[in-house]
Amino acid sequence: METKIVIKQSLLKRVSSEREMAEKYYSVLSAINNLGLTKSEIQLVAFTAIKGNITYANVRKEFCDVYNTTSPTINNIVSKLKKQKIFLKKGKIIYINPMIALDFKKDVTLEINLQHEAS
Repeated sequence: METKIVIKQSLLKRVSSEREMAEKYYSVLSAINNLGLTKSEIQLVAFTAIKGNITYANVRKEFCDVYNTTSPTINNIVSKLKKQKIFLKKGKIIYINPMIALDFKKDVTLEINLQHEAS
C-alpha cells in the first residue's frame, strides 16, 4: 500500500475592508467548487453578504453606485444566482444562502482539503 504524503501550505492575505475580504472569500468558493462566477457576480454576492440582502432600492442603488452598474444587471445576476442556490428568496427578501454566509467584520481562516478520489 502506497503511503500518501500530505502537503500543508499556509497563506496570509491582509485586506483593507469587509468588501475586499468577502470578494476574496467568494472568489475562492467559486474556484474550488467550479461555479464559474464572473467578477460582477462575485461582487454582488460579496456586497449582499455584507448588507444582508439585495432586495431594497437603497441597497441596489448603493451597489450600482459602488460598482458602476445598473438595476437590470442586478436582476440578471440575481436570477442566475437563485438558480445556483447561492441566493435564496423568502417572501420578497433576496439573501445569501446561510451555508456560505460569513461575518466579514471578523478575520476568516479557510481550511481547504484537496484529496484524490479513491481508485
